[in-house]
Amino acid sequence: MSWYLEVLKKYTVFNGRAGRPEFWYFVLFNFVIGVVLSIVDRAVGTTAGSSGSGLFYGLYALAVLLPNIGVGIRRMHDINRSGWWVLFPIVNIVFWAQQSQAGANQYGQSAPSAPGAA
Repeated sequence: MSWYLEVLKKYTVFNGRAGRPEFWYFVLFNFVIGVVLSIVDRAVGTTAGSSGSGLFYGLYALAVLLPNIGVGIRRMHDINRSGWWVLFPIVNIVFWAQQSQAGANQYGQSAPSAPGAA
């Protein structure tokens, strides 16, 4: 949970680096929260027609849009790639799964191994 909160604290930070734990825990928590909110939307009846998207899930997705983009860009920086690679979704999973580049690179020092560590 602390990785998730760490990303939210860096709401609009698009520079620096994000290690695999920071990125993948954020993705995991987003997925779980999204599933729960989708269930709530269906239970309350706030889904929009046949699309299946609901009010609560839509608001949540909008709220975490910038943190999602930010952590994706920082993850690309961690493997020494430009943040612009997030525009090519086909290769992103392969890149995001790669091991972090040790030491400093053009985007800064290695990402911390624990939330809040410097």
